[in-house]
Amino acid sequence: MTSNDMVVPSLGDQTRPLGVCWVIYGVIRLATAVWMIGFAGTATLMFGALLNRVADPFTLMGAFHFLYAAAIVLSIVCGLLGVVAGLALLGGQRSARTLCLIAGFLSLPNLPLGTTLGIYTLIVCFR
Repeated sequence: MTSNDMVVPSLGDQTRPLGVCWVIYGVIRLATAVWMIGFAGTATLMFGALLNRVADPFTLMGAFHFLYAAAIVLSIVCGLLGVVAGLALLGGQRSARTLCLIAGFLSLPNLPLGTTLGIYTLIVCFR
């Protein structure tokens, strides 16, 4: 084997299925971000309807907008990182393990698909 060969170290035979799963997961997360952006007005209206008996509704509405924007940004970051990690795995890049570890940790809070894929990725990468 020459030094120019592209090999993913210590991931074994799981690179192709894991790469395909990460690309699919990334596309799903990007679609979720687009969906959240599309329904931002509806979400704001629904949350605002709950604030009619609160002492300071403007502060809570500001917090809602901040958290909603943070959720959209997190979804975009996880989606892009998932697609890049999946393509790196499929391409046999040396950075694939690092990208998969980062994507795996970021996907853990996203039930059920992100948690399942994140745990499986961490098990495979830490072997």
